[in-house]
Amino acid sequence: MGSIGKITEDIINKSPFLREAMTDDLINISALARKILPEIEQITGKKIKEGAVVMAIKRMTPGLYRKLNIKINNVMGDLGDFLVRSNLTDYTFENSESLKTKQSELLIEIHKDNASFFTLCKGVSETTFIVSSQQAETIERIFKEERLKSNTKNLASVTVKLPLINTEVYGIYYYILKHLAWEGINIIEIMSTSNEFTIVVRQNDVDQAFKILMDLKRSN
Repeated sequence: MGSIGKITEDIINKSPFLREAMTDDLINISALARKILPEIEQITGKKIKEGAVVMAIKRMTPGLYRKLNIKINNVMGDLGDFLVRSNLTDYTFENSESLKTKQSELLIEIHKDNASFFTLCKGVSETTFIVSSQQAETIERIFKEERLKSNTKNLASVTVKLPLINTEVYGIYYYILKHLAWEGINIIEIMSTSNEFTIVVRQNDVDQAFKILMDLKRSN
């Protein structure tokens, strides 16, 4: 059984939003102690004084989080160009041997139109294609014998160019997604390369998503 301090920290760390708010001194410590006290008592199997939990919370060091925030803010200030693409459609098919062959056929067709958007994400059991809506007929023709698991229309994407140092700073994606989540933006898909990060959202959310990302860049 861990100490009250360790148990308290483990409970708080389950919620990154909460830990960050504590770092910024936005949390009433006494109220937080009362809220998590029942869970601590359940884990320890004994009655715990609220004051002991308050002291455990106060002893939690915010140093790591403050240093991390400084690093992330520096990365946000160095974000590169943003690229928005609209009128996208998402197709997810169950993986099969024939799907691999048809992917090659699709690439040949897509490359005939340099203006089209196309990205592919292959998972263990399924593969997702996100394409410009004008390519929908091509997708449906080539993959008509495959098992379609989901199809979402009226999507848009925002691609952000990240500085090279992004691979050395952890928490960048969390920081971006956190701000989108706070504003009620639902992420349909996420794609990334070493220095690019793309979110796919519904068409009617793209303007707000773009504004949030631009504000993150301007404020750092």
